[in-house]
Amino acid sequence: MNGAIELPGEASPLSVQTLAATLHAATTSSQQQIQTSTRQLQIWESNENYYNFLQDIFMSRELPLEVRSPMTPTTKELYKRHIIGNGVNEPNEQLALQNALAIAKIIRLEFPEKWPTAITEVLDHLRDATKPGAPFIQLPRTLLILLQIIKELSTGRLMRSRKSLQSISPEILQLLGQIYVEKVQNWKAYLGASDASEENVLDSMNQSLLAIKILRRLLITGIEHPHREKDVQEFWTITRLHQGEFSTTLNHGSQGLKDSFAGLIERHLIQISKLHVDMIKSHPAAFALLPGSVNLLQAYWQLIQGFSATYGSKVPGTGSKIGANGDADEEGPLLPEKLCLKGLLLFRACCKMTFNPVHTFKYQHPQDKEERKQSTELMKREVLTDGLVLNMMETLVTKFFVFRASDLKEWEEEPEEWERREEGLENAWEFSVRTCSEKLFLDLMINFDHLLKEPLLTVFATVSTPQNRDILLKDSIYSAIGLAAAVLESNLDFDTFLSNTLVPEVQVQEQGYNILRRRIAILLGQWVPVKITGLNRPLVYQIFQHLLDNSDPLNDQVVRVTAARQFKNIADPFEFVVSDFMPYAPDILGRIMSLIEEVELPEIKMALLDTIGVLVVKLESHITLYSDQIVSLLPALWAQSGEQHLMKQAILALLTRLLTSMGDESRRYHQLILPLIQNSLEPNSEAAVYLLEDALDLWHTVLIQTPSPASPELVALSNYLFQIYEVGSENLRKALDISESYFLLAPQALLADTLRPRFLNAFAALLGSLKNDANGIVPHVVEILLQQGENLGGEAALTILTRDLVESGFLGKLLEGLHNSYQANQGTGPNRKFPAIHGVVETDYFSVLARLALASPSNFVAAIQALGPSRGEDVDTTMDWLLKEWFGHFDVIGDPSRKKLMCLAVTKLLETGSGWMLSKLQDLMVAWTGTVVELEEGLLFDETAEGRGKDCLVFWDDPNKLKSEDKESPEEERRRHLLIHDPVHRIVLRDFIRSHLQSTIANCGGQEAFQRDWLVNVDKDIVSSFGGLEILSG
Repeated sequence: MNGAIELPGEASPLSVQTLAATLHAATTSSQQQIQTSTRQLQIWESNENYYNFLQDIFMSRELPLEVRSPMTPTTKELYKRHIIGNGVNEPNEQLALQNALAIAKIIRLEFPEKWPTAITEVLDHLRDATKPGAPFIQLPRTLLILLQIIKELSTGRLMRSRKSLQSISPEILQLLGQIYVEKVQNWKAYLGASDASEENVLDSMNQSLLAIKILRRLLITGIEHPHREKDVQEFWTITRLHQGEFSTTLNHGSQGLKDSFAGLIERHLIQISKLHVDMIKSHPAAFALLPGSVNLLQAYWQLIQGFSATYGSKVPGTGSKIGANGDADEEGPLLPEKLCLKGLLLFRACCKMTFNPVHTFKYQHPQDKEERKQSTELMKREVLTDGLVLNMMETLVTKFFVFRASDLKEWEEEPEEWERREEGLENAWEFSVRTCSEKLFLDLMINFDHLLKEPLLTVFATVSTPQNRDILLKDSIYSAIGLAAAVLESNLDFDTFLSNTLVPEVQVQEQGYNILRRRIAILLGQWVPVKITGLNRPLVYQIFQHLLDNSDPLNDQVVRVTAARQFKNIADPFEFVVSDFMPYAPDILGRIMSLIEEVELPEIKMALLDTIGVLVVKLESHITLYSDQIVSLLPALWAQSGEQHLMKQAILALLTRLLTSMGDESRRYHQLILPLIQNSLEPNSEAAVYLLEDALDLWHTVLIQTPSPASPELVALSNYLFQIYEVGSENLRKALDISESYFLLAPQALLADTLRPRFLNAFAALLGSLKNDANGIVPHVVEILLQQGENLGGEAALTILTRDLVESGFLGKLLEGLHNSYQANQGTGPNRKFPAIHGVVETDYFSVLARLALASPSNFVAAIQALGPSRGEDVDTTMDWLLKEWFGHFDVIGDPSRKKLMCLAVTKLLETGSGWMLSKLQDLMVAWTGTVVELEEGLLFDETAEGRGKDCLVFWDDPNKLKSEDKESPEEERRRHLLIHDPVHRIVLRDFIRSHLQSTIANCGGQEAFQRDWLVNVDKDIVSSFGGLEILSG
């Protein structure tokens, strides 16, 4: 061991002994010792020998495990020098796994550029481990390291990682394949020997299992074209043979086989089946072209058929009873079910590769295309034959769609858990035989509809009669008809089936018919969205009204929850007619809300709230009749949810929908809603992390639907906006939308001295710091603020606002952004800078200046003058470059209303009589001509507009006609009012130009002086174009 090293100022010198003692103290239960040890370790970390001593401690096997384990070295160079060599001989399994994981992560980052010999070192250890006399522990530990390396490299998505793995795969495959075959032969021989050591058998089994785990991943991600490699073909053939041999061993030799042996053989079979599934998913063409794949699929189908005989419920259909035979072993052995599932996944992948192959942008060589074509033709010709497809459909529907007795028992004992699990399996089809069977059945129906429609409809016609009491068979057939709704929509008279069969069956009062009632609810939920016409929807509503009735004993909790879930699919389609539903609304809504109170699982409560939410949207204002009942549910649900933030999110989302549908009548719920919003906005609270987004949506909806005036509580809530501005998260845009709504709803309150400066300071901080698209929102909000200020207090209010815009720094930053754009636009050639502010965002910037200039040119000039000292330029200099940029921007303004606003503003600046304005007379005339022509073009086809001034943006008729035929929200009404009073829609541009131009001419000393001093500098063609408008003569 190395000697102690004294460090300056340390209470304890660093040595292996003191470090080991400190690590041991850090693992004690004494909080004081842990804190003291942690501080000491932090001090030692800066010492260059710290990690060397850690490595010594890690490799010192005489030290306690708790000392060695927590401090696995983290320095990559130390790992490179020591960790592989020591890891292959580590006897402790936990530390060996830690070593393997660490090595794998470093290799993923550094192989092959920084550590080119990494894999070679591991393979050298692997070869040494197979030699006679090698330490026994070396082979399993090396295999473990290699497994973790291949796992890490396999997850790499970058081409570099893929190429790195593929470069060493052939060597690994050859070496590891030999080890796998040798170890399997060893334990197979041991199993046949009477004097075999159980320990030797288990060791060989575990080593072959590790080997095939590595090989499974290697063949998928390490070989680009597996079917072209001879070694892969040979290994593929070996695994097919082993699959049969292992299955035979388990089936015929299971009586004398120890559980430990059987378990490991089963794990080998699972790995082989995973190899098959991974291969067909990742390399579909290679799977088809590998030797014996057709026979392999046929073997899987035989396995599936064999398992199907024991899968479904053994309870006779005529005497179905929930709970019957539930204690019997209905599920059979676990392994057959897993292998059956792998087989179903294989056939799903066959359908996909044949009928819906994955398209790739990767270049495909002619050989790739030809192999892909061959594999598709092989699947169609040899695997997905008409006979097999018909057989598959029959097996899937009559065997795997049928409930097992254990399912029925769980239905009775844990109805909520059972229903939640069944619903969740829809998205977990890769892990459930029944759900995977449903997906495979649908694949077959879509791609073989010409073959399967008639047989399925024939069986359906035979089974679907009220007289047929085989409930389980009928349930499976109805399930198939529901899944294939989109395929069978034009072939099945569903309306007749609804009236003649479903209505009578849903009323049958016999034991077991709750199974069928649940299925009918699902069936309707599948058919109503695709049956656009010819469906008796009121009859559907009556069925659900009946299924949700808890007074009927057959409508157990599963039936009612399923019906409530499925009613979302009934109400959601576009064809939903409110008037048809209204007679049934009280019962259906009331029963769903009662069910929400009855169930306990949060997931089910949220699903039922989602159904209520869809009805809230669909009923629109009619929901007001039931809003009190809906809202009365929510406080208890909020309190019960505790830390279940998903439930609170669902409640906030439902309230958002409810307020939108109710409009201004929702104001009566503010006393309940505003505290919920405030609770979700509290800074540094856990609720804000999960609920902020939904709370902001609800907050915005409250503002939109609140009629003026706003309550003090709602105004006070605006203080929470500032914390969102400061954080600047993805919710910032929503916060700015809320700010805009506040200025529309309560301008007087927000423009008061207590709030106005805070908002302007916040906006100034945001301006220029956001992404380009979001950067334009801030000046847009300020523009509305200016409009509201002018409407409330005229020029006096604007004087105050202009002063605040200067003092807050907002106007200065706005000018700085425009000046940067001006400078960028002056450049030319390849070194020209791209302006940060451009396009629509620059238009938004100029809109703020336009509002100020149009409302009060004197205030505008005073603001520019006030900013002069900080910018180091006088008014003339600022206005010179500003007007150049402003006029230059006119051509890129696409919105006519924005262009007119700019034109009005620069025309208004003529009132200043300043030289910097008159010197831009040519630019001004170009702007006038272009804008007037554009506005008049909007009325070319409106004969009634003649003589009205020819300005398409002016509201010539009654502005109230702008009101939408649909019911307006209060905010829409406020926006319309603001629009009506906007000078853009009140002032005729032609008249405005005439008035200001005539005043300017008079102020310049008359026509002759104006011509001599200013107009002479304007291009004659531009003067001629402007004169053609006949503005001065109009």
